[in-house]
Amino acid sequence: MTLRLAVVSGSTRPGRRAAQVAEWARAQAVAHLGDRAQVDLVDLADVGLPLLDEPVPAAIGGYRNEHTQRWAELVDAFDGFVFVTPEYNHSMPAALKNAIDFLFAEWRNKAAGFVSYGLNGGTRAVEHLRLTLAEVSVACVRSQVALGLFTDFVVTDPAEPGTFAPAGHHDAILARMLDELVDWSTALRGLRVPR
Repeated sequence: MTLRLAVVSGSTRPGRRAAQVAEWARAQAVAHLGDRAQVDLVDLADVGLPLLDEPVPAAIGGYRNEHTQRWAELVDAFDGFVFVTPEYNHSMPAALKNAIDFLFAEWRNKAAGFVSYGLNGGTRAVEHLRLTLAEVSVACVRSQVALGLFTDFVVTDPAEPGTFAPAGHHDAILARMLDELVDWSTALRGLRVPR
């Protein structure tokens, strides 16, 4: 079975930079991984989840809302994830945390890597994201791409997204992270096979 990876665009804010970064990460992943994995883009803005509205905790299961069932089916189809996240007030965007909180079993025994951006590379957002994902049994790989707003974007108006222009050294870091993600996703797949 072909390994399936999702590049998750983790911001839903109009004028966000996440869409440009996620498309870059997806294109790089397709080129680097070749036939080792199928790589799809999952944009939380397109998923359109409301604030968490399930009547019982996700760990219990039995999702009642159609939007939750669609989200669960989508997440369940993947073996691993590359989360693209900006840093909002020293953390991840609320939409990304909300999307994770909707589900439980669908995340279990999968792997995640990170591409972050912000004034300080988005590193604090990823630290919070790592803690959240650990609680739903997602193994987070070590390598992380941390993009700076002043070094990897051309921004002439701070109210506009500008143009994503990553420095060349990020390519090697992203490739290393993707290799780690494929290794971990492959290893964890066996834990999800019914016995």
